[in-house]
Amino acid sequence: MTNQSSSPSLLCASFNQDHSYFAVGTRDGVRIFDANTGRLCYERAVGAFVIAEMLFSSNLLAIVGAGHQPSLSPRRLCLFNTTTGAALRELNFLTSILAVRMNRQRLIVILQDKAYIYEINSLTILDTIDTVPNIKGLCAFSPSLDACYLALPASTTKGSALLYNVMECHLHCEIEAHRSPLAAMVLSSNGMYIATASEQGTIIRVHLVSDATKSYSFRRGTYPSTIFSVSFGPSKRLPDILAASSSSGSIHLFTLGFASRPSSSKRSSGFLGSIIPDAVHDVLDPAHHHVLHNAVPAGVKSYAVIRKVENVTNSSSSELLACRAIMSVITYNGYFQEYNLSIDAHNELSWSLGRQFNLLTVTMDKAS
Repeated sequence: MTNQSSSPSLLCASFNQDHSYFAVGTRDGVRIFDANTGRLCYERAVGAFVIAEMLFSSNLLAIVGAGHQPSLSPRRLCLFNTTTGAALRELNFLTSILAVRMNRQRLIVILQDKAYIYEINSLTILDTIDTVPNIKGLCAFSPSLDACYLALPASTTKGSALLYNVMECHLHCEIEAHRSPLAAMVLSSNGMYIATASEQGTIIRVHLVSDATKSYSFRRGTYPSTIFSVSFGPSKRLPDILAASSSSGSIHLFTLGFASRPSSSKRSSGFLGSIIPDAVHDVLDPAHHHVLHNAVPAGVKSYAVIRKVENVTNSSSSELLACRAIMSVITYNGYFQEYNLSIDAHNELSWSLGRQFNLLTVTMDKAS
């Protein structure tokens, strides 16, 4: 990690649904980058934005202003076409918009005490959900149309989450994950699993959404810290790696193995095979927990995602030799970092910083 200023430069940062692009909002405007090349693909410098959300790799961008000027009200959501430069539709609300999520059929708008579900093409409102006070706009949304869930905090005093099926517009279940209020949560891209962290920041839990059962429970550390982000790996079937960034400056990786549950007499010995024990405890085998110490500046908000995962096998025996992954990190002091990760068959991690650049200095004609 190189020396970086700790002063915040970004007002928001988000990856699209398949982590191929990401958008950042600054005091000057919105910028969209290709996550694979680092190329600046789009820039709109008209003022400060606190929300910028993409719909996959399309030209649809949802933006919300910071309120520094009348035309960029934090109560107005603008659906914007980045190709034509035209505002397609606008939605206005009585209070500030705290989060926006999208997939190909649904648009989710989160306010402090309500969540609105829209059909994305017609912007017909399908449902309104009254929520507990949610001043951080905390939510999780699965882009999958087959298991399309929205997760919202269920309490301000404990770490429970409500999961809604937004395709059928009904409450699916409530998951009681932590004793302390929720600080971060994420749904896997296929909607099968939800990972949560509380304000205490020491334990991350993973639940199976279908029946609200706990599958994993990881202790991130002994001392409390603020969890900034939690992210699953990009597997289309079952996630392999979970990444969590925190105020300590370290990024924590947990190797998962959501394979079929083994019998009590026989378990998979592969390091990415099933590691679900017969009884889940708050602390699993520490071999499945890896730490990138001082990966980002301590105290600086960061957003980490696992963008690519590749299993390396022996060509003759099909034996699993290693798991390789690419992790991208956006720090709110304006930097993009890409780490190359490798976990071998002995479950030992090696990692290196592949590239790093300043998100505010890249120009449209220069790839990083």
